[in-house]
This record gives sequence, C-alpha cells and structure tokens, in this order.
Amino acid sequence: MSTNTVSAVTTHVLDAARGLPASGVAVRLESVGESGPTKLAEAVTDGDGRAKQLGPERLEAGDYRLTFATGAYFEGLGTESFYPQVQITFRIGDPEQHHHVPLLLSPFSYSTYRGS
Repeated sequence: MSTNTVSAVTTHVLDAARGLPASGVAVRLESVGESGPTKLAEAVTDGDGRAKQLGPERLEAGDYRLTFATGAYFEGLGTESFYPQVQITFRIGDPEQHHHVPLLLSPFSYSTYRGS
C-alpha cells in the first residue's frame, strides 16, 4: 500500500493519563469469521498516535477486530497497567465507507467509539 493512501480502517490512540498521543502502540487488524480470526495487517502508531496504513483500502462487509498491545506500551513507559491488550470488535456494513476506530486509554481504563 502506498503511504499516500489511507486504509479502510484507521485508528488513533490517545493516552488520557499523560494527555498525549500514544505513539509506538502495536495494532493488529483481523477479520472475524465462523472459522476464527484471520490476521489482515499489523501496524504501529506514529508520533501522533495514528495508524493510517492498517490493511487494505477496502474491506468487505463483516466483523473485524483491532487488537492493541496496551500492556507493552505502558511497560515501555515504566507504568503499571491492568489491561495487557485491548480488543475492539466492530462490524462493517457498508464497504464503501471509511471506518475510524479511536481508542482513549489510561493504565486502568479505556473507551472507544466510531470516529469519522
């Protein structure tokens, strides 16, 4: 994938405890089907906490999952945390739309929503 194109799914990770983007977080995108998950792509968040090149430019309708290596991120900061990883499963109904899945995290909590 060209660095100028944006994948069908993107994410932005913000560290609420530090008030900064969470750079260096490993993220995995998987399709989730009846036969189990299939890895589609992996990325690491950039200096702004974003992963823009995370898989193909288009995904078919279906269920997908993002897995964030939050434990490793906090360990790298020397910070104790509760969640070794965060998994967000979501559904793509319209393959023509872009799907942005932000993650707001702290060592002991997280939240997410469908972004734009």
